[in-house]
Amino acid sequence: MTKHTVVIAGGGPTGQTLAGELALAGVDVAIVERRVSQDLVGSRSGGLHARTIEIFDQRGIADRLLKEGQVAQVAGFAGIRLDISDFPTRHNYGLALWQSHIERILAGWVGELAVPIHRGREVTGFTQDASGVDVALSDGRSLRAAYLVGCDGGRSRIRKAADIEFRGSDPTTSNLIAEAELAEEPPEWGIYRDALGIHSLSKSEDGRRVRVLVTEQHVGATSDPTLRDLSEALIAVYGTDYGIHSPTSISRFTDMTRQATAYREGRILLAGDAAHVHPPDGGQGLQTGVQDAVNLGWKLAQVVKHTSPESLLDTYHAERHPVAARVLRTTMAAIALRGAEDRTTALREMVSDLLSMDEPRIRIAAMLSGLNIRYDLGEGHPLIGRRMPDLDLATSKGPLRTFTLLHGARPVLLNFGAAGRLDITRWADRVELVDAEYRGVWVLPVIGAVTAPAAVLIRPDGYVAWVGDETDQGLADALTTWFGPPAAA
Repeated sequence: MTKHTVVIAGGGPTGQTLAGELALAGVDVAIVERRVSQDLVGSRSGGLHARTIEIFDQRGIADRLLKEGQVAQVAGFAGIRLDISDFPTRHNYGLALWQSHIERILAGWVGELAVPIHRGREVTGFTQDASGVDVALSDGRSLRAAYLVGCDGGRSRIRKAADIEFRGSDPTTSNLIAEAELAEEPPEWGIYRDALGIHSLSKSEDGRRVRVLVTEQHVGATSDPTLRDLSEALIAVYGTDYGIHSPTSISRFTDMTRQATAYREGRILLAGDAAHVHPPDGGQGLQTGVQDAVNLGWKLAQVVKHTSPESLLDTYHAERHPVAARVLRTTMAAIALRGAEDRTTALREMVSDLLSMDEPRIRIAAMLSGLNIRYDLGEGHPLIGRRMPDLDLATSKGPLRTFTLLHGARPVLLNFGAAGRLDITRWADRVELVDAEYRGVWVLPVIGAVTAPAAVLIRPDGYVAWVGDETDQGLADALTTWFGPPAAA
């Protein structure tokens, strides 16, 4: 039996990001992925939102993605584009980049971190006990882990085997998305709408394959979609399937919205689509999964390394469940505005008018792009619980960006003027203290300008855990809460 400290079921962007986070923290982690090749993912997601780009910038890999994608204003609600070019972030845009490329780039990153990937296998079951989890694989082998994380999609076997409820609404529409080749070229390319739903035919980058989005006539299929399903759906909409053949990927999504009632059951955790599914309107699925992974990664690392109590894992559900619940509500509202009926069209036009105004545009766009997330870490300075801005700092190590200090996925205490009164001696093995200076106004998305703090404690996921004045009042409590009890004197 092969042993790993953490086993991740599912090697999509959520699983890859989580594996990278754990590997950076020195945790022995492995991925179990049913696909034999990274190339089989197709074009499920079309890009990254601003906060997701920031997250990868925090780890020093954003440039890898940016050089292959196309910078664009991609934030949108029910098809209404929302410009974020005036937002206070280095990445005040989205990135158009197909998921196949995102996964390839992330695979290169986790490969550099020496994360093993067990390809062509699936987790078929598990048994957990007081000290770990025995994980059964589809090839008859087994793994032993301290924790098992299900990143295995909306039909997650991990979630079902853990008997975690998946509450929400049933689907009313079903869509197929695929990459394949056509024997005949369509007379027109692009998006087509009818009473059934939305459909699209577009050429891939190589010009040989075609990306297909088509709404199915019937809802309720539970098996994996086939080429025949795709052909029949195209014929129903276009009157022909254009001789579709040689698919590299076919997948199905619906407007179902469901969320796991718990993100943790003992030593079993859920992230990404395994924890929440919703329509793809607004492109928030991949983003939410990546943010789940970054929130969970450092917490799980501290627990397995025994620097923090296991109760720290409870904060993962407490922080991330409300975020996904809001995403579900947003996508349900967007889908309701997508209808072709005259009354719905009139309502969508009114909403479009409202979103052309600055205040509603900023509020909704910040939510969609992930820049206004605030975890409930208590009252006080507006920074608490929010993302730390990526400032240009003057430090004892020379000029540095805030995000550069987070490349190693370690917590950072920035001292802007507490004049040496910040004592983290007993946490020095876990937290990096950096004396810094910043000349400028601190500005947050939606909130605007905020009072410059004297000190800031930044979690590895880039969110602010504590803000101080000229003293260290409350710092020891914050350090203990998030990074474990102090080392013995």
